[in-house]
Amino acid sequence: MIPSDLHSLFWDTNLDAFMPESYPDYTILRVLELGDETAVAWLREKFSEAEIRRVLKAERRLSEKSATFWALVYGIPFREVAALTNGG
Repeated sequence: MIPSDLHSLFWDTNLDAFMPESYPDYTILRVLELGDETAVAWLREKFSEAEIRRVLKAERRLSEKSATFWALVYGIPFREVAALTNGG
């Protein structure tokens, strides 16, 4: 379940039936791209650091700004972040 204060991040999702664990890439992407401190705290409770790092490395839909910020936070070289490589 998504906490009510995070519903605005998932405006296009039926939250009555949505299970974040079933869609980790989508859920993590939304929070990394649009979330605030509360959303990130929830994300870190819901998903492991390894899972968040995996999505950050694989997800090309992150904006350059968000990808750069999260790469710095997680200590991931920019060359390993899909959104910051050629074709990203």
